[in-house]
Amino acid sequence: MNRTEFVIATAIILFVAFALGWFAYWLIHRFTRVAKADMGELERMAKELHEAEEMRDQAITYLQQRESELTNQLSQTEAELSAAMEGLREARHEAEELRAYVERLHAQQ
Repeated sequence: MNRTEFVIATAIILFVAFALGWFAYWLIHRFTRVAKADMGELERMAKELHEAEEMRDQAITYLQQRESELTNQLSQTEAELSAAMEGLREARHEAEELRAYVERLHAQQ
């Protein structure tokens, strides 16, 4: 094999390798290409996901506000309960004092 035949054989081999590489790229690109309908659906799904995230954030904010309101209401109710229990204790003590006083009056007579 002389030099010219070697150059021609090398050129043919490189061209065949190039053609096979290009054909493989074309096949991969053809089968993995995203269709316009798929892109539209992906955009719709992205929009719905964004809206869902916004709704989630709004729900979290609402729940935090509601929790704060309920915590305040619970604190107020506990304060009212404490005051009512203190008033009841005082009323029972006063009733015991009055009962003792009445018993002493009956005992003296």
